[in-house]
Amino acid sequence: MSTGHNDKRHRRRLTEDERKLWSGITRAIVPLKRRRSLAHQYEPIQARGERPPPPAARARAELPVQRHAAPNPASSLAPLERRQKQRLARGAAPIDGRIDLHGKSQSQAHAALLGFLRRAQADGARFVLVITGKGGASGERGILKRQVPLCLRLPEFRLYVLAAEEAHGAHGGEGALYVRLRRARR
Repeated sequence: MSTGHNDKRHRRRLTEDERKLWSGITRAIVPLKRRRSLAHQYEPIQARGERPPPPAARARAELPVQRHAAPNPASSLAPLERRQKQRLARGAAPIDGRIDLHGKSQSQAHAALLGFLRRAQADGARFVLVITGKGGASGERGILKRQVPLCLRLPEFRLYVLAAEEAHGAHGGEGALYVRLRRARR
């Protein structure tokens, strides 16, 4: 005995008004454009004499990557320790420097951020606040909000950055990042 939602005995027929409404909705639907990941766009390069993987292995390799909702934008960087973030949010730990990137182009922001992090590390700073802004008023995410966490993962920034995480609401929330700096090499 089936108790699922697809059991025909429990379905009711749509009224004429519901059918018209549903057909209007389905006519207005536009499919979303699907982004293709780089892994699916290019075939792997094989060395001479190397056999291609068996079809079953290729099928496993071509499975789509599971995406989780709302990943941390600075996810490849280590997150701050919970206690550190709490202390920063409460003001118990000092923020040794701040940089506001509002109004800068991507290239200006990149150069300013790199110089700022270099100077802060040389001065012995442990934690800095990078203010990117939240983006446009129409709900769209700002370009610096998206790009700064990506920049922090670049090799030239990794010399200075140990960890990064979205700031507490008191320090800008979504529009700012706490950045923990590496100790300067002597």
